[in-house]
Order: sequence, then C-alpha cells, then structure tokens
Amino acid sequence: MPKPFGGQAVAKGLDPEFLQQLKSKNDLVEVVGAYVPLERKGGNWWGRCPFHHEKTPSFTVNAEGQFYHCFGCGVSGDVITFIREIESVDFMDAVKILAERAKLPLPEMNFDTEKTAEMKRRRDAVLQILRASAHFYLDNLNSGRADAHVQYILDRKIASAVVRKFGLGASLDHRSLPQFLQDKGFRREDILESGVATVSEKNGRLIDAQAGRLIFPVISAFGDVIAFGGRVLGKTDFAKYKNTRETIVFNKSKTLYNINLVKKLKKASGLKDIIVVEGYMDTLSLFQAGFCNVVASMGTALTKDQARLAKRYADSVYISYDGDFAGQKGAIRGLEILRDEQINVRVVPLPEGLDPDDVIKQQGSEGYRKCLDAAMPLIDFKLEVARRKYDLSKTEERRAYIAEALGIIREADSESLKEDLLKQLRDRTGVTYESLRRDLDSGAAPRAEAAPVAAALQGDPAMQGDGADRLTRARRFVLAAVLFGARYAKNFDISSVRFTDPVHNTIAEYIKKRQERGEPVRASALFDLFDEDTPELNDILDLSVGETLQGENGARYFEASVRTLECAALTEELDRLSALCDAETDLAKRREMTRRILDLTIRLKQYN
Repeated sequence: MPKPFGGQAVAKGLDPEFLQQLKSKNDLVEVVGAYVPLERKGGNWWGRCPFHHEKTPSFTVNAEGQFYHCFGCGVSGDVITFIREIESVDFMDAVKILAERAKLPLPEMNFDTEKTAEMKRRRDAVLQILRASAHFYLDNLNSGRADAHVQYILDRKIASAVVRKFGLGASLDHRSLPQFLQDKGFRREDILESGVATVSEKNGRLIDAQAGRLIFPVISAFGDVIAFGGRVLGKTDFAKYKNTRETIVFNKSKTLYNINLVKKLKKASGLKDIIVVEGYMDTLSLFQAGFCNVVASMGTALTKDQARLAKRYADSVYISYDGDFAGQKGAIRGLEILRDEQINVRVVPLPEGLDPDDVIKQQGSEGYRKCLDAAMPLIDFKLEVARRKYDLSKTEERRAYIAEALGIIREADSESLKEDLLKQLRDRTGVTYESLRRDLDSGAAPRAEAAPVAAALQGDPAMQGDGADRLTRARRFVLAAVLFGARYAKNFDISSVRFTDPVHNTIAEYIKKRQERGEPVRASALFDLFDEDTPELNDILDLSVGETLQGENGARYFEASVRTLECAALTEELDRLSALCDAETDLAKRREMTRRILDLTIRLKQYN
C-alpha cells in the first residue's frame, strides 16, 4: 500500500538526503552480487531468486533504476529492501549494514513525532537490558555458585567450547537479576517490557522470569540477544523449558534458535541445507557433533515466517523431530508451509522414541549421518503417515488407505513421480497399477496453465479485454514508459492522464513533482513510497524488463494506451453530462449541456 511522501526515512527519523547518499554509495548490482551469482543479459542482471526456490533464473536487477524484481515470486525493492529481506533485519538495521559497507557515519535522528522517538527509546532499552541480562547469567555460570547448572551441563556432555559459543548462563534465584538491572539504572517498566522479569503476586516486587533455570540466550540474525530460553534442573510440575514472553523485539513465530551462527556459517563457507530440530539441547548436541547448520523452532510448529527465515539461508531443509512417529504426524502442516515457500523438504527418520540428542549420544555423528541419508521427501513421509493409520489386512481399512494415498499422490509435481508412487501403492495393497492410475486420473483436478510474464501486452491494449482490464493495462503501460524513460514518452505530461488506483495515483504524483522540479525520475524511489509486497507496483515493474517498452512496438503500445485512456475520459464525461442534462429543467442550461455533449461525441468519434 502507498505510504506518505518521505516514506520510511521520515518515519525512522532519517534525513532523506542521507538516505539518497546511502543508496548512491551502495550499488545494487554489487550488493546483490555478494549474495546471488548474477549474469548480465541485455541491460539487466539475472540470477536465481534468493527469496524462493527456482531452477531457472527469474530474478532481475535493474542497474540503471537501482531496483530488483522477481518474475517468479513477485518480490521487488531497492537496496535497503534487499538487505532487510536477505539479512532478516528491520529498516534501521539494514541502514546500519549499508552505512558500514559504504563507510558512512549515521546522522543524528530527527524524529518527527514523540511516539516514534519513544518507540525507539523503548526498543533500545529492551535490547540493552537483554544484553546485560545475558552477561549477568554468563557470570553466574562461571561464579562457582552454579553447581547444579554446571553438573547438568556435564551430565548432558556439552563441551565447554559449545557452552561458550552459545553463551549459556545460569539463573540462581528470583531476585538477583532484577536487582542487578535496577542497580544499573534501568527503568522498572523497561525491565518488565523486556520479558526477563515479572511481578510477584505476593509483594509486587520484580522477580526473574527464568528463576533457577539453565539459560539459553536467543540471538537474532543481526547478533542481538532478543530473548531467553530456560531449562529446569530437577523434577518439577512446571514445563521443562520456558521461553521469554513475546516482546517488542521477540516474536517466537518469527525466530529460529541459532540463526545467528547459521548466518555466519553461510557467509564463511556457503550453505546447501539447514537441519530444523525442536529444542535447544538438540541444537547444541548436533552442533557439537559437527552439524553446524542446525536451527530450532523452540518447540513450536513451524510457521510461515520461520519458513521464510530459513529460506533466506538455504533452499533445502531437513526436519529432524523426535522419533515418536505419532507425534511427528502433527508436524505435517509445518512441513507443508515449508513446501509452499518453495523449499525442498525432507523428513529425517529417527529410531522410535529417540530425539537427535539421543541418537548422537548412542550412535555418534556417523549414526546421525545415516539418519540424514535416509531422509524422506515430504510426499513419501505423508504416505508413510497415512499407511501407519490403517490395518491393511482389513478390507475396509485398506480401501480407506488407498483413497487417502491417492489424494496425496495427486500433489506430486511430475508424472514420473506419480508413476513411482503408484507402483509403491500397488506393491503395498495388491491393487493393479492400471486400476490405481484410473482412480488417480478420475479424481485429479485440472492444472491451470501458467501465464507468460508479458501476456497482458500481447496485441493492442486499446482493443483487448473488458473495459476495466483494458484501462488498467493502459495506465500501467503509460506509467512504466514515463517511469523508465522510454524515448517516445520523454516529454509526456503525466497530469493529462486520470488515474483511479491509489498506487497509480501515488506514482503519478511522484513523477509530476520530479518533472515540475526538473529532476530525474528514479524508479528506486518508489520503495520509499510503497510496501515491498504491493501487487500493482510489481505489475508495473514487470514491464521494465526486456523489449516491452522499447522500439516501434513500445511506441505503438504507448500511443494505443494513451488513446484508450483519452477515450475512457471522454466517455465518462459524456455519461456525466448526459445524466445532468436529463435532470436539468432550465432550458438555457440544457441547450449549453447539449452543445457540450455534441462536441464530446464528435471528439469521441475521432478515436474510432
């Protein structure tokens, strides 16, 4: 959706001139090229999209306009947007990364509202409190007073190097952490907002939310401590593990434990895949065994945000949950979320009743490697889940299994895979392949044909589609031609066109203001005005690639589009005057309206 002029620079208290300087010193082709191999074709650079899995490159970087666009998944943006998405950081953190890269000092923030300034103060305070708390817990673990915590670490055979790498710590009691933070000068309300403390129901004093537990700091991809996980050390009626409540900086559904070290691993040596486990100890155990590409969903079912976060670092994900098959059935929805994000998903089979930590302890890293090698594609896993639900020796249950299995096989994305799975189903059930194939085909939903990128521009836009579609395509083409500096649109007055879509209006207003000042129109500036996932903006960006806007064809489309819009404006005005004329009782006014209607009618005929 459109944002007010000035965009996030104003919202974040940044000088727009600094933002422009930041962008000019961070060439988008160079920045993207550090993450994605790019190849020049024509006037653009092409590569495989880092935000979705693809085999054929559909991700393009426009060097002149300094924006990127993917024809596969539709993402687009400028250099700041790219860093935000690829690094999984917010706007200000992306600015910091780019400023450091360009060796530009960050300017003083000029916040336009007290609310914005207060939000920044709160966020900074919370991060400072979390960082101070992590150091406090770490000091506790090394103080000689955390015998139970140290013994637990020894019992679980966690190496001291891994303890240091993950910053493990110890909470010794209820009161010492809140007292420490208050003595450091932190406000009571900020301490509560950070999630590290709660209010005692007995006396209203602050108490440590993780009191007595072994502490696992949760660190963001940007290296900030954003939360804590805690593990009880003895038998208790409470849950073994407890996470900090959600705060201004922590949302569990958007976080993966150990993503900070996975990010470093990718930068250092590249990354083909990620292993996703459920909890903290599984993560530490696999990391210690040499499987450093491991993250944890912290005991929750995988979410779309976690899937997108994982996809930024690898195209393939191994799901390695506990070996309780009945419990794994509940993970299917999370696996389908990964698949829907175009991630190659495989499920790691573990011995019944064992978790990854158990496998490492009992069978070593080689034993776990064998489990990884036996990982099943998602569709095979779903079929196995279905098979275990039924007793195939009973006729009714075998039939129910066949029906469910055929529904799963229909999801296969190739005919060869369907054939292979049908043969497996034949061998399990004794039903002939031919019968299974007929049943599969009779229930299969027809597939929609994929529309080509430039389908909307085939033929003359003034002659195609229904009225609404034709007008929308014409407006898009006119905006794109002016925005991307097509030769035939160089002196076109954008204010002569009436736009009805709010996205079109915002782009036209931006172009008009630049033209009035005699300043160049920059496509990259649009990402200060819109959210990155604005569909109508992406449709306009689609027109910027290839020969669509070029040569005689481009000029003809532009002329036809302008003609279409002028016809529409005349028709609308004609309809309006006709309605007014019918309702007018004053004879002189009716005559004037009739004259104007006749003039409009003559002009309209000239377009036909």
